[in-house]
Amino acid sequence: MSVSLSPADGEGDVDYVAGCRPAHQGQAGDRMGRLAGLVIGMARVGGMAVALVFAGAVSGVGDFSAARAQDSSTGIVITEIAVQGNQRIESDTVRSYMLLRPGVPYDPSIADASLKQLFGTGLFADITLRQEGSRVIVSVVENPIVNRVAFEGNSALKEEDLQKEVQLQPRVVYTRAKVQADVTRMIELYRRSGRFSATVEPKVIQLPQNRVDLVFEIAEGPKTKIASINFIGNSQFSDGKLREVISTGESAWWKFLSSSDTYDPDRLTYDRELLRRYYLQRGYADFRVVSAVADLSRDDAAFHITFTVDEGEVYEFGDIKVATAIDKLDQEELESLVLAKTGEIYNAGLIDKTIDALTFAAGTSGYAFAEVRPRVSRRPDERIIDLTFQITEGPRVYVERINITGNSRTLDKVVRRQMRMSEGDAFNKVLLDDSEKNIRALQYFSRVTVTQDPGTAPDKTILNVDVQEQSTGSLSLSAGFSTLDNAVAGIQLSERNFLGRGLQLSTSLSISKRRQLVEFHYTDPYFLDRDLVGGIDIFGSETNFQNESSFDSRSQGFGFRFGFPLSEKSRFLARYQFRFDEIFNVTSTSPIVLAAEGTEYRSIVGYDYYYDNRDDPVDPTGGWDFLFTQNFAGLGGTVRYVSTEVLARYYYQITEGFLTSWRLDGGYIYGLGQDVQLNDHFFKGGNTIRGFARAGVGPRDLASPNRDAVGATAYIFGTSELSFPNGLPEALGIRTSVFVDGGYIGISDYDRSLFPGSNIVDDFAPRASVGLSLYWQSPFGPIRLDFANVLLDEPYDEKEAFRFSAGTSF
Repeated sequence: MSVSLSPADGEGDVDYVAGCRPAHQGQAGDRMGRLAGLVIGMARVGGMAVALVFAGAVSGVGDFSAARAQDSSTGIVITEIAVQGNQRIESDTVRSYMLLRPGVPYDPSIADASLKQLFGTGLFADITLRQEGSRVIVSVVENPIVNRVAFEGNSALKEEDLQKEVQLQPRVVYTRAKVQADVTRMIELYRRSGRFSATVEPKVIQLPQNRVDLVFEIAEGPKTKIASINFIGNSQFSDGKLREVISTGESAWWKFLSSSDTYDPDRLTYDRELLRRYYLQRGYADFRVVSAVADLSRDDAAFHITFTVDEGEVYEFGDIKVATAIDKLDQEELESLVLAKTGEIYNAGLIDKTIDALTFAAGTSGYAFAEVRPRVSRRPDERIIDLTFQITEGPRVYVERINITGNSRTLDKVVRRQMRMSEGDAFNKVLLDDSEKNIRALQYFSRVTVTQDPGTAPDKTILNVDVQEQSTGSLSLSAGFSTLDNAVAGIQLSERNFLGRGLQLSTSLSISKRRQLVEFHYTDPYFLDRDLVGGIDIFGSETNFQNESSFDSRSQGFGFRFGFPLSEKSRFLARYQFRFDEIFNVTSTSPIVLAAEGTEYRSIVGYDYYYDNRDDPVDPTGGWDFLFTQNFAGLGGTVRYVSTEVLARYYYQITEGFLTSWRLDGGYIYGLGQDVQLNDHFFKGGNTIRGFARAGVGPRDLASPNRDAVGATAYIFGTSELSFPNGLPEALGIRTSVFVDGGYIGISDYDRSLFPGSNIVDDFAPRASVGLSLYWQSPFGPIRLDFANVLLDEPYDEKEAFRFSAGTSF
């Protein structure tokens, strides 16, 4: 038997077993007496009597309990439920949450349940329930309504970011539980941004009509830095090398513009994956990260991170085979696509690339449903991994529908045209991955997620592309310094997704001691809704050539561009340009420069052919690219010529940290019925062949006081460069390389008889230099220093042993 006190009236309430017929207490007492008599005579009665006695006893207790259960109610029938203290909430609404009802007897247990249900609504701060005769009085104190939510002290996180985390909003019922939950979420948000010492203190301001203003007072504190990163269990690679692999870095004074030296649990998880990839690409097939622990210092100022790793042994590739169940695929062609080779160090990255290559090859052969699965067989004793790529046709699945969501500004067609598959096409995982990469490459969205859902039939799939828009407009201010232009300042306003149509607009202004430039560019990357590029350019510039050739030049004009892809790796661009060019402020005594003074009009038709076979367009470590450019002047205007230029580059990574690159470029210009004008000649030096000043190599008029450069009609230069580790932490962003530059320039077409008094020297002779180059991606922008020593030159060449350039954008 259990006893409980009702919080409603404080009277004792006894609960008994229910389910038997009711009986009076006196009858129950008589039955208990008969039970005692039966027990005394039990020795004289057989087993049947014992059973009958037991049954009677149970029946008696059941009747007794049922009677008491019925007596738990007061017997007073409720005639009215009155609600007091409510201001906003209707009385009927309060009654609807209660289990007590008029017309039924008052029951304390049901009253208790009604109280719990009312508290569960979150609408009330306090509730009391009492009985006055046949009336039940419910007194409530309503929770206030939030009038305004404000944040004070936040600067690292924007108010809109904090608003997304809090549940309490204006016109929402205020509760302490919700406030505490909001505080917890905001602190977690600050921790994810690296501020583990942040505190949030909620303040409540009482207002009339039971309303409150809620103010979160925030003390953000400094970012919690990374004091040290240590590794345990590594023997093949040093701690310093592994620190360069992961994205998290130790704090240092020069990282004040970086966020990689603040603690982020998500980044730590990513670092585990980076370590795993690094080891798997170097033969350590059994590598695993045992643990990654971040210990907060006692003063909560910094974390000490410790990675515990198990490197394992180095494996080599053993037998490598391609097994296909599709007879029509060329076995030899498939085997030629396998990048892993027997006897080489195991590399998981090569396996992934081979899977993509085989899947793509099968798809282009008409088997879009082909699946490539690598089967790995280890020989631990020999530390060899045998590998078989199994190609099966797989189930036939088609794209039923492509859903695009989240693009509140960008038109659907801008996203759809980046998809490598359309509705109704055969589904291909490689093409799906390429589609996601294409959408990300637009840089219109901060997040791109591509998922699959089952279609309306087993052989159909639905593709869901969910994106989150980000700002695509930018205003940048730039400043820099170089040995060529001295101080440089600029401003640029650009929009990469104008009107949500993928249109690109930009206008810029650049000013330096040597050159002033104003430009406007409009580009439609999908002209006429096709994979065609169309654009308009308007420009104006003024350049000081006094140091090189004793004149200034001015150029103004406009142009049109039209381009299209020839293949996955090549493009063709046709263009037209009309220019108004003027040479003025001539201070030279050279007859060639004096004759060039004046105004010319140029109407130029040209084209570019570009082929890119590099592994990365931004930071290549392998492959090559090629550019062929040709211009024809004379379709109107006063100048006629044909010019041709070529550029070829090749990259090869010798080993980790050692990258070689070769560059070859050349050009030739030929006048059509007239000599080539002075400012159409090639002026080379500076970046083209280091160790020489701008326009420092090539033909000159030695009769002029400034030894003016008069340009060349032909040139060919080559560069060989080797980048190598410099022993500095990779996080510094300092790269070093040694280079060799060399080539030929010359062949001027000036008729000496037309320029008496000139002394033109033009030796199509070799030039060469060697040197050291330093490149630093500093917090203030890129800085480049070139130190060069000339090996081959001509006496009239202008040299420049040191070249410096730096700049930044804001």
